[in-house]
Amino acid sequence: MSPKRQDSVAILQRPTYPLAPSQVRRFRRDGHVFLPQLLPAEALAPFRDAIVATANAHVAETRALGERDTYGKAFLQIFNLWTLDDTVRRFVLAPRFAAVAARLLGVHALRLYHDQALFKEPGGGITPWHQDQHYWPLDGSDHHLVDAAGGRRREHGHDAVRLRRARRGAYRPRRHLRRIAGVLRELRGKGGFPISRERTARAGDASFHAGWAPHRAPPNTSTTRRDVMTVIYYADGARVSDPVRPEARGDLCAWLGDLPPGAPAVTRLNPLVWPVKETPCAKDSIAAPAGKRSARMRERRPG
Repeated sequence: MSPKRQDSVAILQRPTYPLAPSQVRRFRRDGHVFLPQLLPAEALAPFRDAIVATANAHVAETRALGERDTYGKAFLQIFNLWTLDDTVRRFVLAPRFAAVAARLLGVHALRLYHDQALFKEPGGGITPWHQDQHYWPLDGSDHHLVDAAGGRRREHGHDAVRLRRARRGAYRPRRHLRRIAGVLRELRGKGGFPISRERTARAGDASFHAGWAPHRAPPNTSTTRRDVMTVIYYADGARVSDPVRPEARGDLCAWLGDLPPGAPAVTRLNPLVWPVKETPCAKDSIAAPAGKRSARMRERRPG
């Protein structure tokens, strides 16, 4: 391992990101927060290269952009890269990220749900309004979140509805997720739900959002692919939801070993990432076959 790569790995192992109390309050108030340089750009390069190479090697989409539906045009989506490459494993399971996530959520211990690379191709379409947790077969607590880190310098727009924690029940889905745009228009018409827009991001910047936080992403009108790597966490102690929503059954099979409703949400694919104990090796993990992940892509959440 080169000295530069050793330095990058060492930074990931140190839970030393200077998270300000105001950022924690913002996340708990709004359900999302932007954190500049969660990983310094100069330390990102070896991990970015491994993520992109691993994802590119496992992309199953072969159709031209014009032949896909809305969600197919939104991005290329590749899951659980941490099980496929040791360098990616170090990135996904990094204490630097998990420590921030635990503090934002206010929990003592976190597990990995899964990672996913989201690549929005040149000319790629919008990512419609959605809520990730609608597709997660986990209990209804707010202790689940997504960390989305940019892989390379780009113009990146990510719109999120700014939500007050006291009103979180108002944006839990009461109907099918594909109708969320209409629900949000209704809520915004009543006031109190302004839009928060992140217009630019640099390599190494990250955005955290809660599982129920509605969000979207604009189309990619540039000539460069927009690469984002996401890591999804949940509080240790969470259980499989009872009942499991029909939209979450694919995730239950893929990421939680088809556990029964009410069971502790713990499998070999869900290692404890905070506090740091024993880090699993990629070769010792069980990855869902790439074909199964791809076949479900358009039926799952939009990322």
